Formats: sequence, C-alpha cells, structure tokens
Amino acid sequence: MIKIVENKSQNIEQSGISRRNFIKIAAGTAAALAVGSCSHTDKGDIERPRNQIRPSDGKLTYKTNPINGDRISILGYGCMHLPTSGKSSGYKKSAEIDQTVLKRSVDYAITNGINYFNTAPVYCNGKSEAAIGKALSKHPRESYFIATKCSNFDPDTWPIQKSKEMFYKSLEYLCTDYIDYYLLHSPFRGGTENFNGRFIDNGMLDFLKEQRAKGVIRNLGFSFESDPAELEQLMKMHDEGQVKWDFAQISLNFIDWHHAATGNPQAANGHSIYNELQKRGIPINAFDPLSGGALGSASRPVTRKMLQRRPNDSISSWAIRFVGSLPGILTIVSGMTYMEHLKDNLYTCSPLEPLSKDEADFLEKIALEIATHPKVQCIRCGQCMPCPYGVDIPAIFEHYNLCLDSDSVPVDSMDPDYNRLRREFLIGHDRSVPKLRQASHCINCGKCLDKCPKHIKIPTQLARIGHYIEYLRSHNKATHL
Repeated sequence: MIKIVENKSQNIEQSGISRRNFIKIAAGTAAALAVGSCSHTDKGDIERPRNQIRPSDGKLTYKTNPINGDRISILGYGCMHLPTSGKSSGYKKSAEIDQTVLKRSVDYAITNGINYFNTAPVYCNGKSEAAIGKALSKHPRESYFIATKCSNFDPDTWPIQKSKEMFYKSLEYLCTDYIDYYLLHSPFRGGTENFNGRFIDNGMLDFLKEQRAKGVIRNLGFSFESDPAELEQLMKMHDEGQVKWDFAQISLNFIDWHHAATGNPQAANGHSIYNELQKRGIPINAFDPLSGGALGSASRPVTRKMLQRRPNDSISSWAIRFVGSLPGILTIVSGMTYMEHLKDNLYTCSPLEPLSKDEADFLEKIALEIATHPKVQCIRCGQCMPCPYGVDIPAIFEHYNLCLDSDSVPVDSMDPDYNRLRREFLIGHDRSVPKLRQASHCINCGKCLDKCPKHIKIPTQLARIGHYIEYLRSHNKATHL
C-alpha cells in the first residue's frame, strides 16, 4: 500500500533510490498522483456485481422522526449533482440540467418510496432548486419532504434583505409555500466571524426562527462538516435555549468515523459529532456516505476483498449500510446522478440490512486500508472554480483518482510495459486537461482553499501532481534511478 509522506527537496537524479521506492516516499512524484488516460486495465480481473433490478414496492426501510413523527425514507435523494445535457460538465456554469432525465429519476425515486430531497441555492451553479422543484411539482406535496439551505456564503448576501431574498427564492424555485427541513448551510465555513456575519449580527437566525413559528419552516437545523470544536457553539446555543435545533445534517462515512485519511482532517472522528447530537436527542440526517464517491470506487485490492465478502452487492452498499446501521439516523442523503446509482442504492435499502458485528469488524479493516490510500477526495462540486489562473482543478483531481483506481500508473521503469504506459498516461493526460489548465499553472494563491467543502489542500495536491507529470515527461526507460 502506497503511503505519501512529505518530500524534502532532493535531487531525484542523484538519489540512487529505486523508482518503486521513490514512488512510495516522494510526495511530488508519488505514483498515486497519476493523472492520465487510465486506459490500461485488466478487464475481468474483478468480477463486478450483477445489475441490480428494481426493488419490490413497499420494501424500502423508513425511520420515524421522534420529534414530529415524520416517516422518512432511509435513503434520501441528494441534489448537489444532477444530470446534465450533452457533454457539459456539471460543475461548469454553462452546464444545463437535463430536465427529462431528472424527471425520470425523481419519478422512479418517489414510486419506489424515496421521500426526502436535499438541495441548496448554490448546488449546480444555482440551478438545482428550480430543477428539482419542477420535477417534484408533478407529485402531491404531502408525498415528499424538501430540505434546502441558507447558503449565504458570499458577504454580499449577508445583509438581512439579501439573505431573506435567498430564502424566498428557495420557496419560489421549489414550487412550495413551506420548507420541511431548512438548514444553516455549513455555518462555520470561513470561521466564527463568518458565522456571526451570516446569521447572528444581521438577525437572519431570528428571522428563520420566526418562519418556523409561522410554519413556513417546519424544522430548523444545520449542515455540518467542520472542526468538531466548532460544534460546541451550536450545541451551547441549543442547550441555553437561544435556538432549539430540530435536526442536524452531518457528514458520515466509515472512513471519517475514525480516520483523517480522506483529505478532510476536520471530518475525522465523525463519531464525536454524532455522539454530541445523540446525547441531546437531535435527529440526524447523514450526507456524503460515500465520501464524495470515493468509497464507491475503492482501489482494486480493496474492491476485490469487498466483493469476495458480498459478491452480489455493490461496493457502495457497504458505505450505505454502515451509516444506516447507526442509531438515530433518519435518512442517508446520497448523490444519485444517474439511474444506475439510484437503482443500486434502492436495492441496498429495500430493506436496509444492518451490519453484523463481524461485518463491522471487517469494514474497520477496510477503512484502515483505505486510510493509507492517498486519493484526493474531490467531489467535483466546482466551488473552487473558476481558478483565477485557469487551472481546471476538478478535472485534474478526477483523472488522478481514475488512474489510481484503475492501476494504470507507470511505476517501474524496468517493467516491459513501462514505455507504453508512460506514453499512454501522458497523452491521455494532455487530452483530458488542456496544457494551459494543468496543475503546473497553479501559483499557490490559495483562493480555492476556503471554498472547498472537503477542506482539501488544493495547491499542495496540484503541486504534487504537476511534479509527477513533469517527472514522467523528463524520464524514460533508459533512466536508471
């Protein structure tokens, strides 16, 4: 298992270490930092699970909200990434949501029992609420629950009238006169000063409590993916009666439960956040069960072990079942951009089978193995874009992860296939990411850092990737390390 460690400046040519050992220890040139064509795969090496069939109606697991009696499907529909038309990329502002495909998915979801839909004003470059609102409007309003957020991250939206306008726009776009579950969106993004500016000093939190009293908001809560220490302030507000939180929506997955290996050290020890909410009886809606999709596409060795254990189930099912096995979880919000994602998750949750003790122990071993696997946990939300210097950050990270997962990285210069792999890797990389948008053009300005919901150290990762690409371009099989 490759583990990247900090690389002090050193002359690779003079190091005298082997190519393989260099890959293991050099952060800048780690084989894990592959961004290429990913064309070299061993087809049939891993037997994928069978295609999931439509689950039987009425089998989906439901949970009851102990505070208000809402009966919520254990599987929630995440609307951060919705299907786009043509070849447009979902994180680009020009991307258009394919309303026909979305309607088909929403209809299928509701027909099969899903009744919790989670969106936000900033999702899909501001297009998610209107798109999901249109798709849902064909169904009886009492047949589903809508969750959306106060996403007033931009200081221009902090004045109370601007924040109120965002709230009223959400009602309009979602074709409704009330919101079932309304959230303060990542309230501590940017720190305590931003939290106060967004919700306290401008009176927005008081306004939201008023809307709850009127029934326009049925449940008021917050989404949280920050440092556990920042949760203390929200819990203090709850304990002292400043605001009673009806629910919380938190990031939960089987890696962040104990480990800080997913590129999001602030989400480590996720169980501590969960425990604080459980102690107070605050219902929990979980999101990011697949850690941005990474746990649904684990490395080849990990995938093989999981499929050997449950050959008829997908890799994603393990992550869903882990979260669903935790007491106090009302729903698991999963991004299901495509119909196959939706069908697979429905299969897992119809009904949801809790993890056995033996399976939980097995999954902890898998978590430890993944924790040493240096993937960038980019979820392609596009919030880091546009880069002022034109770097295509999501595309770079996507190809890095794809090549790492497909085991198609040129590693050993003594490998007979090394030259071919190296050539395919570099050609594929240049085709995937135009040269003027590659990692080497990052100047470490840091403007992307506060925007990333996964707290990825983006400039550091880009520097490593750029270093590895340049290394491959300047070395061939004749080079002996």
